[in-house]
Amino acid sequence: MDYVSALLPPFVMAVLFISVIRVIVKTQGGPNKAKEDAVVDAALARAENARQAGDRDSRGPGA
Repeated sequence: MDYVSALLPPFVMAVLFISVIRVIVKTQGGPNKAKEDAVVDAALARAENARQAGDRDSRGPGA
């Protein structure tokens, strides 16, 4: 009976890991992919604009 209690935690973790991987694979692409990509692109553009504005401000007026 000790072998059952020794094998149960790794088996449960393996099942949970496989389940997580399956969910990740199933949710890739699909109808929401374009919307998700647009959100990421907008966030990257905002970050880039903020970085460039910070670079301009840090150089000062005489640069």
